[in-house]
Amino acid sequence: MQPLKLILFKTKQAVFDGKRAIRGGIPFVFPQFGQWAFGPQHGFARVARWHVEKMPERLQSGDVEAVFSLMDDDFTRSMWHFQFRLTYRLILREKELHFNIGIYNPSKELTFSCQLLLHTYFKVPDVRRCQITGMHGCMFIDKTREGAVYQETREVVTISEWTDRVYQNTMQEHIITNVVSGRKMRIQKYNFPDTVIWNPWAEFAKEIPDFGDDEFPNMVCVEAGRVAAPIVLLPGTAFEASQILQVRYHTTALPHYHTAALPHYRITALPHCRTTILPHCRTTELPHHRPTTQPH
Repeated sequence: MQPLKLILFKTKQAVFDGKRAIRGGIPFVFPQFGQWAFGPQHGFARVARWHVEKMPERLQSGDVEAVFSLMDDDFTRSMWHFQFRLTYRLILREKELHFNIGIYNPSKELTFSCQLLLHTYFKVPDVRRCQITGMHGCMFIDKTREGAVYQETREVVTISEWTDRVYQNTMQEHIITNVVSGRKMRIQKYNFPDTVIWNPWAEFAKEIPDFGDDEFPNMVCVEAGRVAAPIVLLPGTAFEASQILQVRYHTTALPHYHTAALPHYRITALPHCRTTILPHCRTTELPHHRPTTQPH
């Protein structure tokens, strides 16, 4: 099996200056999805510096585990004054990558609300040949049509134009075909009722500074999250959600995967993603998100 990093897309022009989100991988959207009057688009979690709670460590099972955390500090309070603690636990298995996320409100008095999303960029040979399951019958907000709401009637979603949709109450499992070398990617999600599908296509790829004009055919974002309705945490309460990415093969004989390849996955770069909580998130503003002025 190829290292998992080959399944995740990163633009050739991605910037690693610690000041802006990396265009690729799995940016952590929190506490705001979309434009935010109090801080950067998609919140500050993907540009904040996380604390390494547990360095990548091989478990007795052969899996590799790492844990990161983010708490309120001067940086987050400059945009949002609530206390919070965010934990991000990653487990790399032979054919899977597990994401376990926890949000805790340590305040004794204040309630806050937020949105949460894993903005996963998948690498594909040709997005026009991909099919995505798990959205049939679901309502979705189409940001390319000024936030109009439609119902998905297709059994599988295909992409042949600029796509920016927030699907609501989707199935817990999505299958993406033709990810790498004809393989399939299985996404399992828990407590993430929404799924965002995004591709800027040719016309909007040109408007994104850190996105190559010719890169749109080789990526698709399928993003598990909770954005249509905010997460509301009372004092002393917590929220948990998880996602599993699994590579599926067409043959029954699977090549042996060496987890020793983990150092090349560069999991240690994750602390540079940034996170915070946004009680002021307004899901009603989602339809007004315009990628033409604020790239996804």
